[in-house]
Amino acid sequence: MRLEIEFLDEALEEAEAAARWYAERSESAALGFADEIGVAASAIQRLPTAWPPFEQGTRRYLLRRYPFSVVDRVERTRILIVAVAHGHRQPGYWQSRLPVPH
Repeated sequence: MRLEIEFLDEALEEAEAAARWYAERSESAALGFADEIGVAASAIQRLPTAWPPFEQGTRRYLLRRYPFSVVDRVERTRILIVAVAHGHRQPGYWQSRLPVPH
């Protein structure tokens, strides 16, 4: 059974803010960023345990062309995207977003 992907609101806001930032500089960069987020989500959904274990029971997918990572946690009924984190943000800033595992 393939688990569905869910983005926390904060993770979705991070992705949208980054896309807006890129769009102000280059429409092609913004489209490329959106494409990479889509590739990341598809890869995570296809092979949810393929990415290295990270902090607090999460995994991290590094984007190839942008300084961001997609932090997710595989749960029993879903894959939860908890952050679209810029590489220069404070490490672990997203940890308070993690719901209690179920």
